[in-house]
Amino acid sequence: MRIAFLVAPEGVEQVELTEPWQAAVDAGHEPVLVSTRSGSIQAFNHLDKADTFPVQEVVGDTSADAFDGLVLPGGVANPDLLRTDEKAVAFVRDFAGQGRPVAAICHAPWTLIEADVVRGRELTSWPSLGTDLRNAGATWVDEQVKVCDHGPGKLVTSRKPDDLKAFCETYLEVFAAEADARAA
Repeated sequence: MRIAFLVAPEGVEQVELTEPWQAAVDAGHEPVLVSTRSGSIQAFNHLDKADTFPVQEVVGDTSADAFDGLVLPGGVANPDLLRTDEKAVAFVRDFAGQGRPVAAICHAPWTLIEADVVRGRELTSWPSLGTDLRNAGATWVDEQVKVCDHGPGKLVTSRKPDDLKAFCETYLEVFAAEADARAA
C-alpha cells in the first residue's frame, strides 16, 4: 500500500510520525511524507525541536487517488497549522469523500473537524479535543484506539503516544482490509 502521512512544515510530534511510518515500512508498505510546502518539516518532542524530515509530495500537487490511506500524526501545532491550509483540508476531505481510510492520533482530529468529516462519527483523541469533536457532531470516547465505520471510509483514532502500538497495528489492519475490498 501507498500511505500518505500529512504534516505541517513544523509542529508534528516526532514519535507520532516515526512509529506509524516505521510500522508501514516494516509491513512492506510505502509511506509518503506530504506537506503544505516542499523542503523539509521540523518535528518536535513535545515543545522541543527534534529531527527534520524531507517532504516527498506537496498538497495541491497530489490527491487522495494516489494513496490507499491517510495518516494524520498529532502534536499541538501540526494539526492547528494544517486546519488553516485550504489545500490540506481539501486533501483530507478528498480521502473521506472517496471512502478511503484515515488514521489520526492525539490532536490530529482538529484537521478532520475542519474538513467537516467527523459529524455522526465516533472518535477518540487527546482528551482536550473532546468538546471540539462533540461540537462538530461527533461522539468522543476515551479509548486506546477507536475504529469508526459510520460514514464514508473507516476512521481509526487514538489518544496519545502511549497508544501508538495499538494505533499502528489497527490502522495497518484497517487500511489493508480496505485496500483488499477496493481491489475485489
